[in-house]
Amino acid sequence: MDDDALLAEQLAYYRAGAAEYDRPYTQRAELRELLTVIDELPISGDVLELACGTGQWTPLLAARADSVTAVDAAAEVLALARTRTAASPGVRFVQADVFAWRPARRYDTVFFAFWLSHVPPARLPDFWDAVAAALAPGGRAVFVDDGPAVAAEEEVLADQPAPAALRRLGDGSRYRVVKVFHDARTLDDDLTARGWSVRVRSVAGQFVGVAEPPAASGSGRGDRRR
Repeated sequence: MDDDALLAEQLAYYRAGAAEYDRPYTQRAELRELLTVIDELPISGDVLELACGTGQWTPLLAARADSVTAVDAAAEVLALARTRTAASPGVRFVQADVFAWRPARRYDTVFFAFWLSHVPPARLPDFWDAVAAALAPGGRAVFVDDGPAVAAEEEVLADQPAPAALRRLGDGSRYRVVKVFHDARTLDDDLTARGWSVRVRSVAGQFVGVAEPPAASGSGRGDRRR
């Protein structure tokens, strides 16, 4: 795909910047506020966390779940996530490309925070299909991400294979990342058109969504296993 090089650069950014990954959570009060929303969300059972990063959300999920399988492509952020969740024995980490990896089982909850905006629009249909296939019957996708207002804080790039922004690390290096600023209402409409039942709301300048796939999604992929 035309966005392959952009996605490779995005991964390189998160690998090189693992030590700086958590800085926004210390600098932005709205992100710290957003972490408290987890108690209001339908997190339960066996949880699959996609693009877990350094594990800011992982121990919060583990406190509500029977188990957490946390996936990320960058070994550097996973090393930090393992340290952060040392006291959470029900967490298992998988290093894998979220776009290519498919679980061998199904989950009650699929969670992803600040990942949807890094999915190129051309890959969104396949991404949502993969999420649906990973959910056990009655399961839900729960997601958190930046809203359009955050675009003013980014160096948005033009003429890229997908919507993109320029990110800078402390050493002066620069990387392009995919950055799609989803509008909550448009996202709600798009998922509804795909047959999902969805509720998206704004929280602290970001949005939080809870979605259930069409009833037939994921059929034939095998039973949920604990």
